[in-house]
Amino acid sequence: MYKLAIVGATGLVGRTVLKVLEEKKLPIKEYTLFSSKKSAGSIINFKNKDYVVKELTEDTFIKEHFDFAIFSAGRRNF
Repeated sequence: MYKLAIVGATGLVGRTVLKVLEEKKLPIKEYTLFSSKKSAGSIINFKNKDYVVKELTEDTFIKEHFDFAIFSAGRRNF
């Protein structure tokens, strides 16, 4: 069983990724959803469970271990 990070989960592509993953029976034991600071704290219902979206930071992947990650991050406004 694997841990999967989904970066950009609140965007259009990220939500499409979640829809596709819902249809698949993958050996994922834990999903973690990430977004920008602006969307962090949002709640997404995925596979009949509510997930609180976390903010993606520079050290996210240093603090937490994931077996796989799907990135669908959009552009960043400076």
